Amino acid sequence: MNGKDYYQILGVPRDASPDEVKRAYRKIALKYHPDKNPGDREAEQKFKDAAEAYEVLRDAEKRRRYDLYGHEGLKGVVHGFSSFSDIFEAFGDVFGGSFFDGIFGRGRRDRRAGFNRGANLHCEVKIELKDVITGVERVIDVRRTDLCPSCKGTGSRGGRSPVACPTCGGRGEVIRTQGFFSVHTTCPRCRGEGTIVTDPCRQCRGTGRVKVVRDIRVKIPQGVEDGTRLKIAGEGEPGRNGAPPGDLYVVVGVKEHSYFERYGEHVVCELPISFTQAALGCELDVPTLEGVAKLTIPRGTQTGDLLRIKGMGLPVLHGLSRGDQIVRIFVEVPRRLTAKQEEMLREFAKSEKVKVTPRKRSLLSRMKNLFE
Repeated sequence: MNGKDYYQILGVPRDASPDEVKRAYRKIALKYHPDKNPGDREAEQKFKDAAEAYEVLRDAEKRRRYDLYGHEGLKGVVHGFSSFSDIFEAFGDVFGGSFFDGIFGRGRRDRRAGFNRGANLHCEVKIELKDVITGVERVIDVRRTDLCPSCKGTGSRGGRSPVACPTCGGRGEVIRTQGFFSVHTTCPRCRGEGTIVTDPCRQCRGTGRVKVVRDIRVKIPQGVEDGTRLKIAGEGEPGRNGAPPGDLYVVVGVKEHSYFERYGEHVVCELPISFTQAALGCELDVPTLEGVAKLTIPRGTQTGDLLRIKGMGLPVLHGLSRGDQIVRIFVEVPRRLTAKQEEMLREFAKSEKVKVTPRKRSLLSRMKNLFE
């Protein structure tokens, strides 16, 4: 590939970062891989060119030599790749293993060896806000598959072992040769398992799995937030060929409370008091998530003032501290007064030297004042 521009092949600028180079190579490799373009010689060549370009540009020293001296500076340093397997062995980390494993059969070999772990399951459970204080235990019904009790998960009647697949010889993959390259694909008959069932179990019809409903006891810790996800190890779907089962993930939903609002580890409520209580101060019983508590209302309290009851909020998840209860004050003004109450208030207004509405005014005069 002498004379070809590595930066142009990957479609990146000369000052591209290592991450940009890696992303560009991954995109090209996925696009031109021969398994997606069978028999396409041009795609095979572009796949090889991209691998060679990435080999140089991902390595700081090789890239420095290439930038300074071009291809001449890479003599004896870059050897290229003779097969797809070489490319995979060199750059399999670019794809996190999942893409190339499927092409070269590594994932299928692992499944036959017993590494196909069971799938994870997810469910949701609702709790009350007060349950956050102490934690709570719930029993939930989980629908999942389980190993067939009749065939012990083999899929064969009487629990007999499956036989090797005659199409792939038990490998779980078929191999196609294209020039210098060997392409591994999943066996269409056994679907990568390497074995087939010739005498299916009647209970599970050869699948080795049956649908069940399990009662799972879940311990919800104190201090959980709405949306907290708990992991119950080993309570997911069973694995294949003796592989471990998946896990169960339980999402905790905390119901809204009719009186309290939650703000992290604190709870907030609103408390109505009379204007005399606000002006003179008092001590009141205030509802909490655990009953009632005494709260001192200072003299001169105003609407919107926030008072605190320490330690009556919610615990911190996996912590020892606990939040507070915040009480938002709302001063209520009476809509109706007795004659005596009105007289007392008018005397109070005089002492404050503030203007108030006269005791008796006609509707007509009051409306007239609105437009003056």
